[in-house]
Amino acid sequence: HLREALLFCFNLKKIAAEARRLLEEAYGEHAPSKTTCKDWFKRFRSGDFDTED
Repeated sequence: HLREALLFCFNLKKIAAEARRLLEEAYGEHAPSKTTCKDWFKRFRSGDFDTED
């Protein structure tokens, strides 16, 4: 569900760093890394909205 949360943040026009901060606030150590957030945002920007691997 964290990937869906990243997509939600992306759709709200948040940047990856802000999405990471929000997820870290909500999920603590279980939040995805900064690099992971950036990678997923790159996928979303390319038009790939599939949140599966």
